Parts: sequence; structure tokens; C-alpha cells
Amino acid sequence: MATTGWRVPPLLTDLYQFTMAYAYWRAGRHNEPAVFELFFRDNPFGGGFSLFSGLLDCLLFLRSFRFSDEDLEYLRSVLPPATDPAFFVFLRELDCSNVTVRSAPEGTVVFARVPLMEVSGPLAVVQLLETSLLCLVNYASLVCSNAARFRMAAGSRRKLLEMGLRRAQGPDGGLTASRYAYIGGFDLTSNVQAGFLFGVPVAGTMAHSYVTSFSSLEEVWPHTLMTANGDHESIDLISLTKGWLRLVCELLGAEPGKIREGELAAFLSYAVAYPHNFLPVIDSYSVSCSGLLNFCAVALSLFELDYRPLGVRLDSGDLCRQSVEVRRVFRLCSERFSIPAFHSLTIVGTNNISEHGMAELNLKENEIDVVGVGTHLVTCTRQPSLGCVYKLVEVRGSPRMKFSEDPEKSTVPGRKAIYRMLDTEGHPFLDLLCLREEPAPTAGEAVKCHPVVGDQTCQSITPSQVTCLRLDVYIKGQISQPMCSTAETREKVQHSIQNLHPRYKRLEEPDTYTVAVSEKLHNLIAEIRKDSSNDSNFLLAN
Repeated sequence: MATTGWRVPPLLTDLYQFTMAYAYWRAGRHNEPAVFELFFRDNPFGGGFSLFSGLLDCLLFLRSFRFSDEDLEYLRSVLPPATDPAFFVFLRELDCSNVTVRSAPEGTVVFARVPLMEVSGPLAVVQLLETSLLCLVNYASLVCSNAARFRMAAGSRRKLLEMGLRRAQGPDGGLTASRYAYIGGFDLTSNVQAGFLFGVPVAGTMAHSYVTSFSSLEEVWPHTLMTANGDHESIDLISLTKGWLRLVCELLGAEPGKIREGELAAFLSYAVAYPHNFLPVIDSYSVSCSGLLNFCAVALSLFELDYRPLGVRLDSGDLCRQSVEVRRVFRLCSERFSIPAFHSLTIVGTNNISEHGMAELNLKENEIDVVGVGTHLVTCTRQPSLGCVYKLVEVRGSPRMKFSEDPEKSTVPGRKAIYRMLDTEGHPFLDLLCLREEPAPTAGEAVKCHPVVGDQTCQSITPSQVTCLRLDVYIKGQISQPMCSTAETREKVQHSIQNLHPRYKRLEEPDTYTVAVSEKLHNLIAEIRKDSSNDSNFLLAN
């Protein structure tokens, strides 16, 4: 299975991670046991959920985490000259053999403020991991969630093609987008490297430049094409197509004088090269006056030679209206020329489509079978960042909590177990954060809990089923769970979304999913707040 761990060297981090690691080392605290949690504070795109992605990349990064001599030479040049040389000896021997990661399964539906990953180990090394882990999870989860929203907006009937590489934020962003858009629900990508590395199905035909590069039928070469079964001599494709073009013009009452010869030449040339995969873009000039007529003539020629053309791509104008007209013409050709398959040729629509535009397709009459999405998918134009954070929750076995004037930015202390409560129909309705040492909730038994945000009033809930959201995925330098392929993770995503109640999947104004803490964890938070208030008087002590 192809992987991407090689793309994340240990220097892909913020400088202050090294300055903090050095300060810990100088104080003799670098080996103190510490625990960090990675989570996000708000569900993306105003939606009701997110999808946890990027875990495999994180595990591969941890497995290969080592500093080279070249890395250390560079660090010597950027850290202050007074840095103790022994620190670089410490870094040269550093790896993740004493790091443990517990996390939600990759591809799981997740919610704001629920820790996605718990990273524990020696304080200096788990501090050094922060930026890299955030980088690997933030965008992967964001684009995967965006893709899932596009899939929900499109419905299940249409295929979705990701085609955003040229608009992505750099080659790495483009590759990540192609991979996680597929995991989130897209069917195809135009990105060949994503197909090579991750097995994502690839698709693509021609650009407008190919069409406009032709001006005359004299540029078509060769002129001939053998039948699909090879039983006959090569047929003069240009003459055959001209005959069909006259018949198509008669059928549709079209004006032959408006048909572009260069466009027909482009279609013929492409058909000769790919008679089994003929799907041209037909709006380089005029769909109704030229492109559609030329396509039908070439497609009818291919059918006569026992090939099966695929369809057309529309890339400008009112895609819905045009697709209806294209399907009408396909239907007429199918009936007039007794070719049943002509009726069901594929219509692809691509034209800077957003999530809102995708949703509108379901409200308008249209005949689009495949939708290509680029810019709005891979750049996540509605929200550029998921905003994952990485916060210390325990050091030396003692819980730690960040306080803030903004209550939303306070953290939940301590090592935790996380449980998902399901109703009688198997739908998740509440995620419960407990202290790790607490007994797990039991199906059918009432549990007291307090919502993490909003109303802090204690409530009692009784789950019909309980699942644990924490897996030991990395133990003492080894990946401890089977690594799933991209296709397998995609299946997990679809299963996880399917189990989510529709009220949380609404694209606009979804219900808010409840995330709560147990009674014991709630009491711990209150105790730490009280102790913190007392600690603030240390200057008045003896």
C-alpha cells in the first residue's frame, strides 16, 4: 500500500517547539510523562459534524520520526549560539519509541470538543510532535468533511469527480485534497499521482485548448478507423461522420453553416485515438449550434463501427438547461437511428461548482450524471481551516487545564476514556468524556453527565448501546492497528455517516450534537478551578 510518511520530516514544525524542548531539557524535565490531546472547537462549515482523517499519515510520521545529522546542523544554525551542544546529542538519539497514541478510528464522524487523539510520552518529544500532527489532521479532516457535504448535497445518484489540483494550495495540498475528497465520498479524481499513490480512480478527457488547436478536417490523421471487432478494413471516418452530420442537422433543423469545422476535426482526431473513451467538451464555441451536433455525428459513426462512446462534458453557461437539451437530442438520435444506448450517454457538468450550486442541482430539472468540482472543494472556500488544537491535559500524572477569559477556549483536564451513546435505532446522540479510570457506561443504565458547553445542568441519559471511541493505535514505537487502504477508509466514512441521524446531517442549521463530561470529570474541573484560584495568592505566602 502506498503511503505518504516520507513527506513529513521532523523539521516540518514551528521553531518554538525546539526552544521549548530545549528549555525542558535544561530544566531536567524532558523525560517527565506528559499527555496532550488534539481536538477542534467548532464543527466546520456551520455543519453538525466533521470526519476524522489523517490518522494514518500521523502514524507513519511517528514511526519514521528521527533527526538526521543534516537536520541537526541546520538546528544549530537557527537556535541561539549559547545552546548547549549536548542538546543536539539528545535530539540525535530521539525517536517515538516511548510514545503512545490513542485515537478515534480514522474515518469516524466526530464532533467539536471531543478529543480525536491522545498523545502520551516524554514531555520533550510529545511537545515536538504538536505542529506536525496538527498539520496532518487539520486539512485532511477539513477537506474530507467538505467532500462529504458535497456528496450529501449531490445525493447518491450522481458521480462526483474531484478536479482541483490546479487550484490547490501547492502540490502537497493538491495531493491531500484528492486523497481525502475520495475518502469523503467523491468517486473519481483527475489527479494521476493520487491514483498512483493511493489507488483513487482517475478520469479525464480533453480541455478546450485541444478543441481550439484544430481549424480544419485536413488536420485529422489518420482518416480511418477499423471496426471494434477488427472484422473489416479501415473505414474513412471523416466521410462517415460527414454523412451522419447531415442526418443530424436534418433531424434537428440545424444550420450547417454554423458548425465549426475545427471542432469537428478535434472530435474526430480524439475519437481515432480513443474510440472506446470518447467524451469531449462541447462548449468551446456553441453547444446547440456546433458542439452537440459535432458530437452526435462522431458518436453515431463510432456506434456504426461497434464502439461505445461515453458522453459529453459541459463547462459553461446554464448547466441544468443545457443538460436537458443535450438529453433531448440524445433521445431523438436514439429513436430516429434505432440506437438505444444513445439515450443513456453520460453528461458531465463542470463549472466552478460550489456546495450551494450542488444543492441547487437537486431543485432544478437537469440531466447531469457526473459533476466535476475543483476550487470550492480543495480550497474549502467556506472555511479555510478546521482549527484543531493540541493541548496539555496531564504531566507527571497530574491533570492540567488551560483557563481563559473566553470560556470556549478552556480545556478539559486529565486522561480520558470517550464513549459514544447510541439510541434504540443505533444513531449516536451523545459523546461522553470520562476519566480514564472510571468504569465504562453500560447499555440500559442511566448515566449522569454535564454538557461541555452551554447549559451545565446535570442531566441523566440512558443509552441503548455504548461504543468506545478510543483505540490504542501506536504503542512504544509500533503501529498497533491494521493500516487501512484509502478505499477501506472511504467505506468506513460512508458507514459512519449513514449511522448519523439526519438532523445532524442537514447542510443548513443542523441540530447541535451533545458532548458531555461525566459527573467525576465535572467535579475534577470544578476542583482544579478552585485550586487555581487559591494558587494565585502565592505571592502573599511566607
